[in-house]
Amino acid sequence: MVGMRDVAKKAGASLSTVSLVVNGNGYVSREMRGRIERAMADLDYIPNELARNLYRGRTGIIGMIVPTIRHPFFATLTAAVQRALSDKGLRTMLCSTADAGHGEAEYVDMLRRHMMDGIIMAAHTTHDKDYWTSIGRPIVAFDRYLGPRIPVVRADHRQEGELVADLLLRTGARHVAAIGGPREQFHDWSGSSSSGHAVDPVGGTFGTTFPTVDRYLQLERRLGAEGVRCAYLESGDVDDFAGYSHAARAVFERYPDADAIVAPDVGAAYGVQEALRRGVRIPQDLQVVAYDGTYVTQTAGLRMTAVRQDFDAMAAMMGRRMLEAIDADAARGAPLSAPSPTTASQSASDPVAAAGVGAAGAAPDGVDGSHEAVIPVAMVPGMTTR
Repeated sequence: MVGMRDVAKKAGASLSTVSLVVNGNGYVSREMRGRIERAMADLDYIPNELARNLYRGRTGIIGMIVPTIRHPFFATLTAAVQRALSDKGLRTMLCSTADAGHGEAEYVDMLRRHMMDGIIMAAHTTHDKDYWTSIGRPIVAFDRYLGPRIPVVRADHRQEGELVADLLLRTGARHVAAIGGPREQFHDWSGSSSSGHAVDPVGGTFGTTFPTVDRYLQLERRLGAEGVRCAYLESGDVDDFAGYSHAARAVFERYPDADAIVAPDVGAAYGVQEALRRGVRIPQDLQVVAYDGTYVTQTAGLRMTAVRQDFDAMAAMMGRRMLEAIDADAARGAPLSAPSPTTASQSASDPVAAAGVGAAGAAPDGVDGSHEAVIPVAMVPGMTTR
């Protein structure tokens, strides 16, 4: 196997000079750099990536923790994150907690032992905020509030609720059935306000580590203000696919007068199929609105109207936040990064900023909203609404 000593001998250079060229740091004259690069090409020398990363004090590996890769949302998200990290020279190590049969502890241990450079946490966690802030390594949260100063990237879920409410009110819906995760997620936050009461992101009386509940809370409030009934049906945990089917059937059995269903892509698809089996006309008698906007919206038999999340923009922001955290950790030895707020007024040369990303102060009490990047969503019309 060809090594750096062979390259040094052929180029007539010292081993340390070859090392500077291979690792991309330190000054080497243009003439000497050219000789070394020609020697590397002639010898077909392939740098040892592991050795290079150890030299730099990095592994080039980011852990991506999701609940399950079987779910279309997390499959789509993971693919986008892997592309975004690859563009930044980083590799992705996937941990699917439900599929692997264990939690995130193994990956956190690897992060603590510097076997990876950071973690993107996109799964539910039973640990409190002190656990995550005590890790002392780069962590970026997706759609979760993990604790003070831990950066959060998420879609604008309040906007999701607004867009759906606007559509259903405009089309005359009178009884809406919303399908979502366990209702206990609406009040799992242990933080409290200065008055001693828990506070949720949209100003309610309970707290949550799940910013996704914004969409339901906003939808319920908007519809309720206009006298439209809104029922909520639990579909179970995210990896419980049978739960989506059961919830879709329950809509017709419990609420025969429901004239709209709002659900994640999978739940909405089951709703469409159940309606077609029962001879319910879509969208004349029943409107169906999906949120997430994955490929599933094309597979229900009718192209579904959906609120589409911008997976590429969210992934790009997670990659950006992760690099900020890694660089800050290395430069300052700080336990957690403190990236500056991202606003839509940033340079249009920044593709993430140009997409309309903004910092938001919608985090629960005890979580610094300046570390939250919120990505806009868009309504995509389909055949399941009027």
